[in-house]
Amino acid sequence: NMNYIGTWVFHSIATMNDKDEIVFLSAEEYMKAPMPYVDETDEEAVEDELRERKRMVSTHLKVCTDGKLYMLSPLPEGVPQEEVDKAVAAGIITLVDGMMTDRPLMWEERDGELWYDTGIEGELFGEKADSWVKAIDDEGFFIFATTRFVKA
Repeated sequence: NMNYIGTWVFHSIATMNDKDEIVFLSAEEYMKAPMPYVDETDEEAVEDELRERKRMVSTHLKVCTDGKLYMLSPLPEGVPQEEVDKAVAAGIITLVDGMMTDRPLMWEERDGELWYDTGIEGELFGEKADSWVKAIDDEGFFIFATTRFVKA
């Protein structure tokens, strides 16, 4: 089932509501949502949070045929192309589809389902925990940490 291949875009992000229930917010809702962890009288802190949220909702996942999975973030606004080119040449950033990415994660198909390596090593009850997780939930969303993505 190769319909995983390609670009997935932000759909919604999991947050806690007032009743400690998990709710998923669309990009628009997330941008407007309260900032319980931010001092909202601190303009700079609010700006940083909004910038981070904007980056989050602009994130793409790219599933490639070679078994690699890239998380793509938009370039920071207002950075001249010349600076971008220099950073790429110096190996500071890697671009895929004109977006910034870190080293790729790996994915594979198991019994017709997409799994990917989160790269997060851990232990569970003293046993080395598997860093691989199933990517697609029952509703067809690609789950990446707290974020749901849909095929573009």
